[in-house]
Amino acid sequence: MLVIGIAGGTGSGKTTVVRKIIESLPAGEVTVIPQDCYYNDNPHIPLEVRLKMNYDEPASIEWSLLTRHLDQLRRGETVEMPTYDFITCSRLKETITLHPTEVVVVEGILVLTDKSLREMMDVRVFVDADADERLIRVIERDCIERNRTPQMVIDRYRETLKPMHELYIEPSKRYADLIVPQGGNNTVAIRLLTDYIRSLLK
Repeated sequence: MLVIGIAGGTGSGKTTVVRKIIESLPAGEVTVIPQDCYYNDNPHIPLEVRLKMNYDEPASIEWSLLTRHLDQLRRGETVEMPTYDFITCSRLKETITLHPTEVVVVEGILVLTDKSLREMMDVRVFVDADADERLIRVIERDCIERNRTPQMVIDRYRETLKPMHELYIEPSKRYADLIVPQGGNNTVAIRLLTDYIRSLLK
């Protein structure tokens, strides 16, 4: 099994890179583990408080569960991945069954910040993009998918996203084996990455 970690700022194009990796390999050979599914479950905290919590720092993730699930997949076991609702900021009852495959991609803004998880990866990738491009993508996504107004997204960007990016996400770039500039638009870098993955599988 080949474990690939893909990190980068919010809106950098990580999802596009993951999709192109999946498209470059035979169907059914890639399992994706989104970091976002492993946010801490805080049902005891009122909704109005949960909505204001910081979800862009490492402490917001249940790393122990994520690393345990990845370890189980590496041992050939099936796991039940949690799911998360971004509107209510809470974990759902439904889970997603993950089966071990040739390639496992662990994707999320903070996946290179956790040492234990990082050491389980065979390839570490950081998807880079200009701050203004990332902000535009975050506004488009959050307004459509998460019921937020543009002003709500901009306020969150100033108060949380930008400082957390500078404090945690950008510094994690130093752990990457490959940096993909221009995000998901860099077809050359993505082709080099997918060619390298295929060579390792051979």
